Amino acid sequence: MKIAIQGELGSNSHMATLQMLGNEAKDLSIAPCNVSAEVMARVISRDVDAAVLPIENSLHGSVAEHYDLLLELDVRIERESLFRVRHNLIAAPGVSMADLRRVLSHPVALSQCRKFLASHPELEAMPFYDTAGSVKHLMEHQLRDVAGIAPELAASQYGAQVLLPAIEDHAQNFTRFHLVRRSDDPYLLPAQQPENKMSLAFAIDHRPGTLVAALERLAWAGVDLTKIESRPVPGSPWEYVFYVDVRFDSASMAEAAVAALMEHCRMVKVLGRYRAASTTAE
Repeated sequence: MKIAIQGELGSNSHMATLQMLGNEAKDLSIAPCNVSAEVMARVISRDVDAAVLPIENSLHGSVAEHYDLLLELDVRIERESLFRVRHNLIAAPGVSMADLRRVLSHPVALSQCRKFLASHPELEAMPFYDTAGSVKHLMEHQLRDVAGIAPELAASQYGAQVLLPAIEDHAQNFTRFHLVRRSDDPYLLPAQQPENKMSLAFAIDHRPGTLVAALERLAWAGVDLTKIESRPVPGSPWEYVFYVDVRFDSASMAEAAVAALMEHCRMVKVLGRYRAASTTAE
């Protein structure tokens, strides 16, 4: 089984993929990609079996680009998981804190470690394209005055050492990931039954009350609205596509919700029906 991720080997996406699929998939291989569009292009071309993409972080919020890709492409969400994010200070073997002058990491990781960085003003924080990529870079270039902020897996992946574990500001730091496949492909793994969550995208006429009316239809169908997100429509200023997650008790309830929206909205797309991830993750 070949899974595409955005980022380097050793990244949080790599760890989340192992957590989500590692116990079920034989010969699991990870295909790292530079950008999310490349990830999805490999899914569409069937160069990989599926992708694992982050959709939302409990501190940083939603990954807007991934909502756009789910709407634009002929793909579906097959599974979701919650991954506990831990940021670690990682350097080359033998390097000590006293040797360090700079810290590299993705801007989001740097922003989630502000207390640590504030307590070490001698360290210059520099944004980098990827968390695990920062460790790969310092090891490839044999940098001994530079550390990366990255997952623990990055240290073992590139032969580095963890100088300080768990330097994140907040312990309750989770990222929600989706397993994404082409819409016409069969389930990659046996479905996690019963399905009780659905992601939808819909667009409405730009008139007063239309959004309220759409949400009332979901309430009428009996589903539980757990998230709503809006994204601008390219080429149509101040018009939006709305993305919602709903929980349901039965397949008929989910189908009623979709049917009710279709009666009111000018566009409805079911992005996926799947088993909701546990509210806690390790």
